[in-house]
Amino acid sequence: MQRVKVGMTGLAFVLLLIGLASAIFSSASKEPQREVVGAPSTEAVTSMTTVDTALEPPKEPLAELGVTPSTETEPDNIATPAKPGPSK
Repeated sequence: MQRVKVGMTGLAFVLLLIGLASAIFSSASKEPQREVVGAPSTEAVTSMTTVDTALEPPKEPLAELGVTPSTETEPDNIATPAKPGPSK
């Protein structure tokens, strides 16, 4: 019977702790955001984080690093088939 009491007390404590944490986080998320003097504006941050679409992303980043061989065949690297020599 003692184990059941300790278990129920521990369970009640954990539930109380979770409820308290939930109340704290929900009240913190309802607060309006404050403007801080010297903080970057949202326009400046978005202009710094936008990706330039003019840059072409790498097609095979591992091949460019030399980790794996490239699967693309380039026209200058294609070997021409050998012509058979005269048969004797």
